[in-house]
Amino acid sequence: MEILYILIPLAVILAAVAIAAFVMSVRSGQYDDLDGAAHRILMDDDDPMIPKYGEDKKGKDASGD
Repeated sequence: MEILYILIPLAVILAAVAIAAFVMSVRSGQYDDLDGAAHRILMDDDDPMIPKYGEDKKGKDASGD
């Protein structure tokens, strides 16, 4: 029964620390853009790796002009 005198304040302190960490992360903007990273990985800004139809690797027309 004496262990409750230690466990209850310890649980309250741990809950207060968890709530404080959550409030700090919300205020710093951690949860503002949840979908941004998922969309950024799909929308690639790099140049396409496949050359356009009718061009060789150097960018010249394949017809030899």
